[in-house]
Amino acid sequence: MNLTSLFHSELFTWVILPLLIFTARIFDVTIGTIRIIFVARGNKFVAPLLGFFEVLIWLLAIGQIMRNLNNALCYVAYAGGFATGNFVGIWLEERLAIGKLVIRIITQKNASQLIAALRRKGFGTTTIDAEGSKGKVNIVFTFINRKDLQKVIDVISKFNPRAFYSIEGTRDVKSGIFRRKRGFLERKILRHLRLITNRDAYRRLRAVRQGK
Repeated sequence: MNLTSLFHSELFTWVILPLLIFTARIFDVTIGTIRIIFVARGNKFVAPLLGFFEVLIWLLAIGQIMRNLNNALCYVAYAGGFATGNFVGIWLEERLAIGKLVIRIITQKNASQLIAALRRKGFGTTTIDAEGSKGKVNIVFTFINRKDLQKVIDVISKFNPRAFYSIEGTRDVKSGIFRRKRGFLERKILRHLRLITNRDAYRRLRAVRQGK
């Protein structure tokens, strides 16, 4: 079967074409979701580039719809691709974790351990003494990379599980202390250093127990 006969076959009309439209819509809606995020972040270079490909793919998909107005499966594929594209776009955006967040923690309990734990993990903190409806409270602010959100929540749950906290997105941060992500080589070096240190400590402890 040559390409010309394939394009005019029922297989292409009722199976291949709807699948192509479905896939195209997933791509263009996913790209659109990511583009909106970059627009909100004020990125002047990536957002227009994503917009170009988003519209190009959409035009190809809608063009096929207009050529096949009697094909109901194309409508279903178009709508299904749009719905799936939204899901994929949100899922991908969560995985990319683009941007920075500000976390505001309000606690009546002494926040010194919480602050110390956050700083040990490389998060900068700012503390304010305030007055709440039930007395004095501590307000702790920390600006973090979005991918580190779960780490901060884990620290809060461990040291101040009853603390109230809110999470807000921020468009840009000029300066501050952020947790630095170690590269692969740096992680390997630190792992070896810890192993060496642990072996040396074990040997010293063993020597002390043996009375040497």
